[in-house]
Amino acid sequence: MHVPGIYHMDPKTLSVKLWPPSQSTRLMLVERMTKNLITPSILSRKYGLLSKEEAEEDAKQIEAVAFAAANQHFEKEPDGDGTSAVQLYAKESSKLMLEVVRRGPRVKEDGDILVSEKVNEASYETVFDISRGRRDFIEAEEAKELLKPLGEPGNKFKKICFSNRSFGLDAARIAEPILSSIKDQLTEVDLSDFVAGRPESEALEVMTIFSSALEGCQLRYLNLSNNALGEKGVRAFAGLLKSQHNLEELYLMNDGISEEAARAVRELIPSTDRLKILHFHNNMTGDEGAIAISELVKQSSMLEDFRCSSTRVASEGGVALAEALRSCPSLKKLDIRDNMFGADAGIALSKTLLSFSDLTEIYLSYLNLEDEGSKALAKALKESAPSLEVLDMAGNDITVESASALAPCIAAKQFLTKLSLAENELKDEGAIIIAKALEEGHGQLTEVDMSTNSIRRAGARCLAMAVVSKPELKLFNINGNFISDEGVDEVKELFKNSPTILGPLDENDPEGEDYDEDAEEEFNISHDDELESKLKGLDIKHEE
Repeated sequence: MHVPGIYHMDPKTLSVKLWPPSQSTRLMLVERMTKNLITPSILSRKYGLLSKEEAEEDAKQIEAVAFAAANQHFEKEPDGDGTSAVQLYAKESSKLMLEVVRRGPRVKEDGDILVSEKVNEASYETVFDISRGRRDFIEAEEAKELLKPLGEPGNKFKKICFSNRSFGLDAARIAEPILSSIKDQLTEVDLSDFVAGRPESEALEVMTIFSSALEGCQLRYLNLSNNALGEKGVRAFAGLLKSQHNLEELYLMNDGISEEAARAVRELIPSTDRLKILHFHNNMTGDEGAIAISELVKQSSMLEDFRCSSTRVASEGGVALAEALRSCPSLKKLDIRDNMFGADAGIALSKTLLSFSDLTEIYLSYLNLEDEGSKALAKALKESAPSLEVLDMAGNDITVESASALAPCIAAKQFLTKLSLAENELKDEGAIIIAKALEEGHGQLTEVDMSTNSIRRAGARCLAMAVVSKPELKLFNINGNFISDEGVDEVKELFKNSPTILGPLDENDPEGEDYDEDAEEEFNISHDDELESKLKGLDIKHEE
């Protein structure tokens, strides 16, 4: 998950301060969370979709709780740069959002009957969650008291969440018989980040104890993220993993999944024919590991949401994953950003995309696609994914050469809510071509990020004019470009009635590169150019 890019420069030390966020950033986070909560998803189909009013209220409460926790954390480390506070802010926000989604709407109408209280009571009775307690070690005595409700006869708990609490051996031994006694009624288990700070030998033994206690339960949801598993950790959960035949959601994020660990995952999970969500973010999987994971993907014909971002996968692994995804025609969300795929893997993926008619979100940033891979993907997307809402191709060394392929793709995607082509080399000519593609329609567009593209006055002005009247627009980011002071003023004038939409321009460099005096005349643009700012918005993931 990304939190808005908030930083403050201390002129005395020239150090970057990431905390605290500005009030405008906090409000932007609330808006983004509200949108996530009212957007139909796999989970909302199961638990119900919130109304806008309820989502807004929940989003405000989530942000306030997450901010308070992160701020308290920051105050204990006043000399830090705020990085850990930002990470905690993001993690808490994402975790609380998932809880709200799984809780569902508080009020549902069934004819003239309001059934909210009964729904809440039923939900409360089936979920056992200790993740909101203090982030500290749990020893035997506390475990006895904390887990007492799980041992009560006749309890109806179906979901347990032990995330954010660190179990030692003594506490694990207390938990073992309790979990064994209720494993037949469990459908969801969250053991993410539950051995933090423990020595490796102790952590592995704790994992083995929990695996043994839960072996044989039939889960639809399993989260083992943030446990630095590695191959040893994966195999410590062998009993639990081998016994799963009904998994619909599996999360293995930030787990140190190496090539060997990925092979262990493939070996231990017996069947994936029901799997709908597989998240494999922030691991050190590499090409060989990706090939092992691709075998898992290949057998997951019902997969709807696949995340394999930041996993050090290069061309060979990228091609293997792309080809495996051809077996997943129901895919709705694909996130493979921040890998080293290169053009060849991009071309392989473009052939796969042609079969995705239900795709709504695709994240292809920082994949080294260059023009060759980017053009192939743009052409394929134009012919597929008619309901695409998110298109992210930032950081791929895309030049104006690709703009002619990107433009018709963008023009065809009238359901787009977010478009990011940041950190490329589109320059004025490419920006103007993209702006033309955005002129007509796109009434649902909420965010456009064209930051860091060597754009000058003409391109900025053209982009600004194309998006300023979009009714749902919340953020227009053109920071980090080469817009003249006059161009900045013109863009600000265009957004004078909605200044909060225009992102900061503090990283814009009017003196950057050599100015092409003929640019405006060449592109037949009047003396108007410039705009916007950059906010890397909160990307709440269902797995957090």
